[in-house]
Amino acid sequence: MNLRNLNGDSSNLKSRRAFLKSTVLISAGLLMRNQVIARAAGSILADSKKSRVSFITGSDRREMVYQALMPLKDEIEKGIQGKQIIIKPNFVGTRYPLCATHADAVRGLLDFLKPIYKEKIIIGESSAFEVTSNGYMNYGYLPLEKEYNVTLVDLNEHSTKPVWITDRNIRPAKIQVISEFLNPKNYFISITRLKTHDTVVATMGLKNILMASPVSQYNGRRYKRAVHAGGPRWLNYNLFLLAQLMRPQLTVIDALEGMQGNGPVRGFAVEHGVALAGTDVLAVDSIGAQLMNIPLDNIGYLTYCAEAGLGNVDKSKIEIIGGKDPKDYVKRYQLPDSIERQLEWKSDLMS
Repeated sequence: MNLRNLNGDSSNLKSRRAFLKSTVLISAGLLMRNQVIARAAGSILADSKKSRVSFITGSDRREMVYQALMPLKDEIEKGIQGKQIIIKPNFVGTRYPLCATHADAVRGLLDFLKPIYKEKIIIGESSAFEVTSNGYMNYGYLPLEKEYNVTLVDLNEHSTKPVWITDRNIRPAKIQVISEFLNPKNYFISITRLKTHDTVVATMGLKNILMASPVSQYNGRRYKRAVHAGGPRWLNYNLFLLAQLMRPQLTVIDALEGMQGNGPVRGFAVEHGVALAGTDVLAVDSIGAQLMNIPLDNIGYLTYCAEAGLGNVDKSKIEIIGGKDPKDYVKRYQLPDSIERQLEWKSDLMS
């Protein structure tokens, strides 16, 4: 592999375009089927206006999350009207605290929502291999039901709908997605850490939603595993397909402490002291990648989504709120051991 790829060399644009062309026929079929659901779910492509990302630094995660959200209050208050709020934390596993959204970050979010939303809020997760309720217990979420008007839910127990992705042989593959992610009456809030990832380089607000949507197990099949089946190349592409059906209405990133190395579970801590929030998940995730010192064009699913216009990643179209510049708070996150294999998505299929 050309190691220039690790530095985000833009010479791979032709390779990406060739890859997308090579899959255009299957994409047309899958997207036509999926977009019927997307329209029902109210999925909207990004427009040309600037996206606002609130950026905060500090040492108290609960307060940082709260303060990051305050400049967005009017926009959020308008968006939640008549909607069911579902807060989606990130539990990759249920026994590794550093991999999970900290309960105090969720408290900061709930402190913000309490005066502007009087209905019961759902905190929903769908762990991949373990019972979600174990995560709620192990990560200190159970007290939240007494402290706030919330209920803790295992989304794996909800109904599902079929959508189409691609398998390792570039054939259409039907998976079952949890219905809540496709319901336009829901307002999803993705809240997670900055983390490196052992298959797609980095995971932030968007992937937290996308990989939660396939039900863990249905009629003996594991659908989260099916999305991963083709390795880095097809995982990135499948995430791109899913992103056209669902994206969070609000993204919150607590990076008081991030994860680097062989994330999203086996990594180690990096003290960072930052928090982000915004209603354009691609804008938020692009700033998150910048803070991790990871070129955005090394993250395949975000690159595809950006090229398809699903959000703003152009810094000239992102307004940073909070008085501080993210470029002054960049940390060089150690990348996973498998980084060169992960970047194979940049190469042509026939090369």
